[in-house]
Amino acid sequence: MFEPIHGSAPKYAGKSIVNPIAAIEAGRMMLEHLGLDSAAAAVGTAVKSVLAEGRILTKDMGGTARTDQVGKAVFDRLE
Repeated sequence: MFEPIHGSAPKYAGKSIVNPIAAIEAGRMMLEHLGLDSAAAAVGTAVKSVLAEGRILTKDMGGTARTDQVGKAVFDRLE
């Protein structure tokens, strides 16, 4: 029910080159749906922080970071 609109992108599995932001945002929307508003807000703030900084981005966003690096950057910014 909550997944990125582009789906799972199986052709990229194991390559660590996809942007995880859409999957993270799908999780944020699930948290909102479940009424966990403060958790959803924390995820949203963490994502915005990573994107605004512009230092840890995947190739599709003009960066060189791997999928796991972007995910970790978002995780590290959770309040």
